[in-house]
Amino acid sequence: MDSKTRAFNLSLKVINFIDKIPKDISTAVLSKQLIRAATSIGANIIEAQASSSRKDFTNFFCYSLKSANETKYWLELLRDSGKINKELIGALIKETEEMAKILASSILTLKGRKKF
Repeated sequence: MDSKTRAFNLSLKVINFIDKIPKDISTAVLSKQLIRAATSIGANIIEAQASSSRKDFTNFFCYSLKSANETKYWLELLRDSGKINKELIGALIKETEEMAKILASSILTLKGRKKF
């Protein structure tokens, strides 16, 4: 599965997750941040595909990685708030971490650097 499809599927999972969580003031605010960050991962990959240069392409992948890291932050915050079932959110955190690793590896390749 390519990164674009994987990011799209992650966005759908986050949307479905948000629809299932309890609604109060704090989860509403965190949910908005989470959905913005999660959907930005794929949006930036799409933007990269329309870029006009390798540098531009790489920059969009960097933005996508930053969004993946931000998504993980919001998921962990929701998990550790005690308002969400930890098992329910664990798979999303794992998928986000994997997405971030894929993006980081792609960025290193684009910049001509070897993985550590």
